[in-house]
This record gives sequence, C-alpha cells and structure tokens, in this order.
Amino acid sequence: WEAARGFALTDEIRVTIAAQAALLVLGLDDDAYDNVGTIIVHPTTMWFSGQRAGPVRGTVTDSPRSLLGSAHYDGPVIVAWDAARASARHHQRGHNVVYHEFAHKIDMRDGLVDGTPPLRSETERQRWITVCTREYELLRSGRDDGFLGSYAATNPGEFFAVATELFFDTPLDLEAAKPDLYDVLRGFYRQDPAQQARAAPH
Repeated sequence: WEAARGFALTDEIRVTIAAQAALLVLGLDDDAYDNVGTIIVHPTTMWFSGQRAGPVRGTVTDSPRSLLGSAHYDGPVIVAWDAARASARHHQRGHNVVYHEFAHKIDMRDGLVDGTPPLRSETERQRWITVCTREYELLRSGRDDGFLGSYAATNPGEFFAVATELFFDTPLDLEAAKPDLYDVLRGFYRQDPAQQARAAPH
C-alpha cells in the first residue's frame, strides 16, 4: 500500500478498498490477484497531462485528463480514495472505481487486456466471446439501449470492467437488461448477486 502526495493511509482506507476488491474474487482461485503488487491511493481525482490518442481515430490530444483510478499491466492499481469511499457508502449506483480497476487486473492475468479473463474451459470461453462480442458490437454501433453506458464501448477491456461494476453493484438491473451477459459473468465469478439481492430482507 502506498499513499500519493503525502496522503496519510489509515486502516479505514485499506479495509474499505480491500473489502470491495475481495468481493470480486470470492468465487475465484486463491491466486486471482497474484498480479497485484502495489495499491496506490490518491486523496481525490487525479489529473494527467501528456500526449495520447484523441477522441477521434487518428488524432492526438494533450488536454488534461481526470481519472478516478487506473490499473497497469505488471504495475500498480491506483485509486482515488474519495471515489472508493463514496462507492462503498452509496452502492447500487452502477459505478464503483475499485470493482472497475480490479476487474482490469483480473482481465490481465492471461497476459492480454482484451475483456476476456482466464476462463475454465473452451466451452465457457466460446460462450463468453459470443455473448460479450455481441453486446460490445451492439454498444459500438449505437443499436444498444444504452444500459451499459458509452464508456463500456471504449474497448473490450473497458467493456468487461464496466460490466463487472454493474454485475456487483446493480445485479438485478443487469440481469433484467442483459440476461445473457449477466449469465456469463455469473459463471465466471461463480457468484449470483441478483439472487442474493432478491433474498435480502427489505
């Protein structure tokens, strides 16, 4: 654990972030986070500058960019504390920076950031590719209902991270809107948060 910019880490910060990250891997193998060596916590939104790909294919931009988190292949997970705390306190909004960035690390375990995490069988892998490719292409074409949001259309890696946020944060909504996508996520994570939500006392 590291703190950025002189920010002081506390047990509350570590436990809040770790508990949210741990939820994703309850049904996965013990080595699911072997590629997470460092977690860097910033107090709030991070701003980055420097040249990068622009919003239109073939263009570049150097305008400042805000980030609530990021995950680096063979590198750290970076999280803004205020966003992580807000996600923990006000869940069921469909946005969770910790779920999102740790989903990227799960995706990276097979050496590719392609929206397809390590799956247990070729049958499971083929169904994953069929369902996720269909949903991703619907989103990219503008023929989707918009449930997943435009950021999920950025690339397949972001699609998986956004879908993971929705699977754990608004499972009943995802199950109703995208039953096949919910089903492949349920199979991969070996969890059924929609069923848990239905069984919870109201």
